[in-house]
Amino acid sequence: MLLIIGWQTYNIARDGGMTVGEASGQLALIGLFQFVPLFLLTPFSGLAADRLNRRTVARSMVGLQVLCAAILCWFTWQEAMALPILYGISVILGIGRAFAGPALSALAPNLVPKSVLPNAIALSSIAWQTGMIVGPAIGGYLFEVAPPLPYAAVLVLFSISIICLSLIGDVPRSPITGAKRPIGQIVDGMKYVGRNKVVLGSITLDLFAVFLAGATALFPVYARDILQVGAPGLSQLAAAPAVGAALTALIFSFRPLKTNVGPRMLFAVAVFAVATIVFGFSKSMPLSLVALFFVGAADMFSVYIRQSLIQLHTPDEKRGRVSAVSLVTISASNEFGDFFSGSLAFLIGPVAAVVTGGAGALVITGLWTFFFPALRNARTFDPPRELIEEPPEEKLQETIP
Repeated sequence: MLLIIGWQTYNIARDGGMTVGEASGQLALIGLFQFVPLFLLTPFSGLAADRLNRRTVARSMVGLQVLCAAILCWFTWQEAMALPILYGISVILGIGRAFAGPALSALAPNLVPKSVLPNAIALSSIAWQTGMIVGPAIGGYLFEVAPPLPYAAVLVLFSISIICLSLIGDVPRSPITGAKRPIGQIVDGMKYVGRNKVVLGSITLDLFAVFLAGATALFPVYARDILQVGAPGLSQLAAAPAVGAALTALIFSFRPLKTNVGPRMLFAVAVFAVATIVFGFSKSMPLSLVALFFVGAADMFSVYIRQSLIQLHTPDEKRGRVSAVSLVTISASNEFGDFFSGSLAFLIGPVAAVVTGGAGALVITGLWTFFFPALRNARTFDPPRELIEEPPEEKLQETIP
């Protein structure tokens, strides 16, 4: 859905007389309008994931996305689509993601034994990336057949998602310990992230690397004005990183990583940065697809390690809040990164924006290698006991009324 939103936004802007740079700025706004509500609401949505029924929260937010798909389908069918409508839907989608992300992320470890969680994360990633392959692969072509069709397909698929979530039975959950008040519980989750250097390092590495090197927001620019491949080519550009990610996740589902997880994560982010630079310079569609394939493969390599570290290094009763912190950094790197990429493209051009971002991500990887020795030295997913247990003095303070 977001791919078509970006495509419509860019084409409405260009057909309205905007330059490539000005139209890229409109793509930046799409990212900004998704990020702001997510940034503001995520601390509270993480608490909701720990205090409320995670299945109910997830179902409600998927329902909100069904509503968004229906609105977009209607206005596209009526040929009445306009930039304010796309901006408004982006805000609503940001709200939905703010609450759905922590609930779904915290729910997953409740459904499988801890020993097979990395495998489950890999299988979940395969399902996600399959959608990322099939969706973009057919989205552009459906749009060519009839512009409302992509949104109609999304509406049906989200409805199926609600049914699937409803089939999940009751799951056990640990009670919240520590602070009794909601604000204090939110702070507890943030303090845990700050204290656990492996979690903090992996979250912030993704934040800054993808924030700088994220090129997905500029796919419409490359499809229309640089590679000149149109809507079908846009689908191929969006599907290429998903193919790389899905194949990587498939490998991990059969042969999960067990050793040198920290160094391998840092190396994967470096590959992600270099592949982004290659894509930025490319004027050839085949080379662009190959570069994006490695972007997706390296990103999945990093995501697999990061998600496993976060889930296995976090007690269950804090997973919703820690997942919320992770989500807001992911959104900062993705949606706010889209805003950054679009704004930079407006200022210096799309090619320079992508290449500069990739180079910046490479620098970040080098810096994080030295700033976070706990991440660099992480050999396995198993956390040391002291990283999970609260300091005794902190526990004592929290029990005082």
